[in-house]
Amino acid sequence: MGRTGQIERRDIKYDPLPSQSRFHALDNRFKGFSGPIGSGKSQALCQEAIRLSYMNPGRLGLLGAPTYPMLRDATQAALIEILESNDIPYDHNKAENTFVMKDTRSRILFRPVDEFERLRGTNLAWFGLDELTYTQEESWLRLEGRLRDPKATRLCGFGVWTPKGYDWVYRKFISDPVNGYAAVQAAPFENRHLLGKIGDFYERLKDSYDEKFYQQEVMGAYLSMEGGRVYSAFDRNTHVGELTVNAWEPLWWALDFNVDPMSSLILQRVGGEVRVVGEIVIRHSTTKAACEEFLKRFPKHSAGVWIYGDAAGNQQQTTGATDYDMIREHFAAQSGIKVDYRVPKANPSVRERINLTNRQLKSAAGTIGLLVDPQCKELIKDLEQVCFKADTNQIDKDRDRMRTHLSDALGYVLWQECRVVPKIGERCQPLLSY
Repeated sequence: MGRTGQIERRDIKYDPLPSQSRFHALDNRFKGFSGPIGSGKSQALCQEAIRLSYMNPGRLGLLGAPTYPMLRDATQAALIEILESNDIPYDHNKAENTFVMKDTRSRILFRPVDEFERLRGTNLAWFGLDELTYTQEESWLRLEGRLRDPKATRLCGFGVWTPKGYDWVYRKFISDPVNGYAAVQAAPFENRHLLGKIGDFYERLKDSYDEKFYQQEVMGAYLSMEGGRVYSAFDRNTHVGELTVNAWEPLWWALDFNVDPMSSLILQRVGGEVRVVGEIVIRHSTTKAACEEFLKRFPKHSAGVWIYGDAAGNQQQTTGATDYDMIREHFAAQSGIKVDYRVPKANPSVRERINLTNRQLKSAAGTIGLLVDPQCKELIKDLEQVCFKADTNQIDKDRDRMRTHLSDALGYVLWQECRVVPKIGERCQPLLSY
């Protein structure tokens, strides 16, 4: 044990897993650890709390859990086990439920966070929450507001959790992280310490959980716990990656004509692979505004633009013009880009479109035929969150008005370009033609 400036140093026994190491290495103001049962979340939480109590000598931190029994029996018990097994000296004020770390005189408050209005008050240097997906967002926000100790060396708020659907934790840390937020997602079966002691730990749980709950709790997957996912083949770790526009390939522009939001995708096919390179989502908008935004992004493209979309766009509006007429007029007046229209006379059935999209995402042979740029946040939400209504094969379009539009647009373009058209006779004429 020794001192570096004002920070006390103490070595403790800890052999972190790869995901735990990545979590501790994050220097974001707010960070999270998402993982399945047995992934070492509690260990990561307590080790981070100890680390921050030493980095902030003499300052105040807080460890919380959704309820007092959970705080006492899980979070606090895990911390005590680490402290005592490493001979780290501390005093426990049971009346205030506070630890004082003797090496640094740092204090750790233990608080249940189910009554978030009680979390106002004292400035904190750091805070950590266990089982964050069972915690109200208001509790996290109250603690965010208390993270303001001017004498802290390292201000940090952190949490650990098992996935529980597309909730506020998923939005804040995974799908739409704002500046200052980051999270690590632990892989299933990563915990070599656990498997070394109980080799069939995960296998046993298969007998206890149904398939969907097993995927969430044991595999750490983010699932809708209502109806089943429509685009079940989509996996953001497989299908999302940085993409660039290829100047030598046509741009595919696929539209779903909906006033709020007006939604469209920009795609290309490169080497047999469909790539979604951009999306345009405009609230309370028009076809004209969508055209203006497209040409703002792509004022020139020598390989041309191919237009796809909802066959309903061929229906006349009150002005007498169809949506596709408006696109033709706008491109003719505002751009010299060559435009080709590949719009069917009728839309495919919903079932056919869904099956084709899932096949393009991942075929039965394991072929990945679709990639999405991470900037396409609304499409990614669609592919992850659009679900069937419970106990039906109907898409739930009522739960969130922002959902389904971009995945519909994706289905239209894939139907035109990627479906396998059956052939008949010696002349190989297609069974269907548009």
